[in-house]
Amino acid sequence: MVPSNSQSQSQSQNSDPVDASPNTTSGSTHAPQLAGYQCDGFFDEMVDQQTTARPDAELLVDLINRMPPGELLRRQNAIERSLYQMGITFTVYSDEAGTEKIMPFDVVPRTISAMLWQHIDAGLKQRIKALNMFLSDVYGDQNIINDGIIPRDIVESAPSFLPECMGLKPPRDVWCHITGTDLVRDNSGAVYVLEDNLRCPSGVSYVLQNRHVMKRNFPQVFSGSRVRPVNDYPSRLYSMLQAIAPAGVTNPTIAVLTPGVYNSAYYEHSYLAQQMGVELVEGRDLVVKNKHVYMLTTVGLQKVDVIYRRVDDTFIDPKTFRKDSCLGVAGLMDAYRAGNVSLANAPGTGVADDKVVYAYVPAMIKYYLGEEAILANVPTYICQRDEDRKFVLANLDKLVVKAAGESGGYGILIGPHASPEERAEFAEKIRLDPRNYIAQPTLQLSRVPTLANGILEGRHVDLRPYILCSGQDDIWVMPGGLTRVALKKGSLVVNSSQGGGSKDTWVTAEAGQEVAVDWQNE
Repeated sequence: MVPSNSQSQSQSQNSDPVDASPNTTSGSTHAPQLAGYQCDGFFDEMVDQQTTARPDAELLVDLINRMPPGELLRRQNAIERSLYQMGITFTVYSDEAGTEKIMPFDVVPRTISAMLWQHIDAGLKQRIKALNMFLSDVYGDQNIINDGIIPRDIVESAPSFLPECMGLKPPRDVWCHITGTDLVRDNSGAVYVLEDNLRCPSGVSYVLQNRHVMKRNFPQVFSGSRVRPVNDYPSRLYSMLQAIAPAGVTNPTIAVLTPGVYNSAYYEHSYLAQQMGVELVEGRDLVVKNKHVYMLTTVGLQKVDVIYRRVDDTFIDPKTFRKDSCLGVAGLMDAYRAGNVSLANAPGTGVADDKVVYAYVPAMIKYYLGEEAILANVPTYICQRDEDRKFVLANLDKLVVKAAGESGGYGILIGPHASPEERAEFAEKIRLDPRNYIAQPTLQLSRVPTLANGILEGRHVDLRPYILCSGQDDIWVMPGGLTRVALKKGSLVVNSSQGGGSKDTWVTAEAGQEVAVDWQNE
């Protein structure tokens, strides 16, 4: 479903002789070493400390070793031209030099073994199931609060907790239909959940387009590595949206609701609507009559049954939430409460990805599912607790401090890299508003070889897989996701708004699992 882009690829990329005959095969006893590369003591996901390729990266390392000087940079430049011509941009609101940016991309993919992915897949499904149960509970009977598992004031003081959503009953009891969960690996290689994104998670369009251009630039190695597909995401998203249609609607009309062309992720909104074959609408294109939602068209009103909203909760309906919002639809919540339109994600989901509430997710899993968390949280200090706050204030030079209400890499103090003045400033912020801050140990994030100034150097990464849920037993995890990379040497901040970039993510298929087709058969 990804559009072709023959004009953006150099003719040599699709039949490059460098790809033609790798000298090694995955699982061989003579794995290649990545020439000239240094791990610097960090856990590297492509090679071990002796720079010997990990089993699922052997073909890739062998290819890189045999490339003539400048070849990797040539492919990097070709991919950047492709992305530019496809118009893949995002917006940085704080950049006075210009807001439209091409998402930085690194040519060296990240590889993930089938065994590790099996662990991640199970952990994410468990987590989404518990988070949906928490949302149904916290906007319903609030048993988890009444039983003392999570303090009431932690929940009700979250800016993203919306009392207007009390009593809501989303179809199939699913609140978070589309989730982007950020994962990291530490210096031992263990996987941790860094945060959950349950409102309007962005970035999946970069995953799809990154894969499109990588297939064309590394065709033989891509095929030989038995990489699992990601390009079925739009069709799976469409099927999920169909599945949550209001009762009795068999052929729903679906629309993607965008804030408009000036939103940072507008490219993604339009791309996903185009890929699914549904309408892209703004709030001004919709109207509510008799608690039904209609789309204004040239031939009159057309009823809309399902809305994939990319507008923040409090802006979707000025009648219920912010009265000054020009982005939403007056009366939308009335139609939703009446069961005449389905919204993905449901309003109110933000309380479950609040950075303070995040600390309680393992307890949610135990409470609702009777299970231990498969994927651990990063250890977290809650500054609202007196003992935690004292510890944080005494150890700011060792911790990462995050503002609960910020995202995109903003509102973060990385203590070991901060100046005394910056630490003092954050200390005062914590004292004035302790509920708004958490702190975590500074993890030595895993690294992946990244092209920097024409040579390969290690850069820190995280991973955002995307999860689709249309029922508690109907959860799908994209095999891979958005690998974000801190392009600045030594930086731990991977957000694109802070100068980070992205990589393609190659998850190896197990026996019997579907393998991605090559670019010629897309």
